[in-house]
Amino acid sequence: MPKVTIYDMTGKSVGEKDLSDAIFGIVPNKVVLHAVIKNYLANQRQGTQSTLTRTEVAGGGKKPWRQKGTGHARQGSTRAPQWKHGGGALGPKPRCYRYSLNHKMKVLALRSALSAKVLEQELVLVDDIKLEGYKTKAVVEMLKALGADRKALIVTHQTDPVLVKSARNIPGVRTAIVGSLNSYDILNAGKMVVSAAAVDKIEEVYSK
Repeated sequence: MPKVTIYDMTGKSVGEKDLSDAIFGIVPNKVVLHAVIKNYLANQRQGTQSTLTRTEVAGGGKKPWRQKGTGHARQGSTRAPQWKHGGGALGPKPRCYRYSLNHKMKVLALRSALSAKVLEQELVLVDDIKLEGYKTKAVVEMLKALGADRKALIVTHQTDPVLVKSARNIPGVRTAIVGSLNSYDILNAGKMVVSAAAVDKIEEVYSK
């Protein structure tokens, strides 16, 4: 059973906590992690790229020269793909890149990502994350004290508007609640700073 140290916001050790083997202590499944992260990134694509075809490029209504007798190849428009300023041939058009994976794969990937953070000692457990006001400096000082001041994901058990607004303009720092966790954000973060209440919520939600 994985055991991690609990810190306060000043970086002082205040105890230890045993984590669930089923969520934080499995052998990470790299194949499933790759599949789920690939799916996540594909679903983020907007797919709004669009090239102009010969019918969409302005101009080209006049036939450039007569059909026969010029010695040139016959041409019907100066907006055909072979002409300069002509339309594109077989170019990309708006499309949807989304596809779905089953729920079991997503849960296994999440457990694998969390277990990987514990194995790499990149999961930092905090007894409580609470700010007295909208102060970015307080979040910066907390992350520095916890050794997570480069690239961090802060996870709480419920939305904290004060924390979200205080941390959102710090480069490389993201906030999340238990219900919005995904494998990509976990692995993309250098350190994962989690409140004790959030860990209890994670074990409650993802143990099923």
